[in-house]
Amino acid sequence: MTEPTRFRVRVRAPIDEVWRALTEAEALRTWLSEYAEVELPSRYEFWGRYTPEGDRPRQRLLLAEDNVLRFAWTVEGTDTVVEIALTEDGDTTALSFSQTGLPDFDALLADPDSPLGMMHTFWALSVTNLVDHVEGRSLTARCDLTSPLMSEEVLIDAPRGEVYASIADPGVFTRWFGARIEAEVEVGGRWAMGSLEQDPAPAKIVDLVPGSRMSLAYQHGVVTSWELEDSDGGTKLTFVQSGFSEEKPPYGSWMGWLSGVAELRRFHEIDDWVPLWTEVYLEGMPEGLITLDGK
Repeated sequence: MTEPTRFRVRVRAPIDEVWRALTEAEALRTWLSEYAEVELPSRYEFWGRYTPEGDRPRQRLLLAEDNVLRFAWTVEGTDTVVEIALTEDGDTTALSFSQTGLPDFDALLADPDSPLGMMHTFWALSVTNLVDHVEGRSLTARCDLTSPLMSEEVLIDAPRGEVYASIADPGVFTRWFGARIEAEVEVGGRWAMGSLEQDPAPAKIVDLVPGSRMSLAYQHGVVTSWELEDSDGGTKLTFVQSGFSEEKPPYGSWMGWLSGVAELRRFHEIDDWVPLWTEVYLEGMPEGLITLDGK
């Protein structure tokens, strides 16, 4: 049986505020889902266009006490169990997450856009939004799972040249994205998550204008593009994913990218930035792929 997927993040907010954001319906509708209904200790439900299989609520509350939230969630007919536990860490809060019943690394790569497959990045984006919400920051983006449009405009409070370097320099990209990146930074060059030697199908850089934009094309046809413009002393990032069949949009990868873009904003806008993530575990994930030290 596959071990539960788990991760741990640091939150710069008191534990009581984080707990309220996790357990009050109005807060959930801000950072997690289109619809939410909570009546502790018996009901915890969320659904709508931001939730996989969100046509109706599919959760069943198991526990909500002592800063531990646990609920069953039926996804693709599979019974999974989600647990979110909070602990005080000085003047911050540590949030630990786990979910049973999810695919391991190889199965995820084979079908990342099934409802079960996209759970990994659904929670990455959702928890990133939770953290920004309780820290008093605006949310970067939410993913509408009913629309094939994958385009976001994001304002980053940093000069365009600095933001461009964060995207084009593999070493800097690795710091904020949390996964090791290797790249040949030129048109026609390869771009790989992990390493160029180990990635059997690296992306190719198909457009590169220093200081302004970069586009990656993947072998299955999807193109990911960053375009930067000056905006009132900061930078407007237009981030687009295209080249896919609208019959099955790649929501899994899109939510992963959006959670990364949220961390890119934090990287530039928080003076004493450190990575949000302190632990990530997915069974079968190659050693060295994830980097959490921010260096």
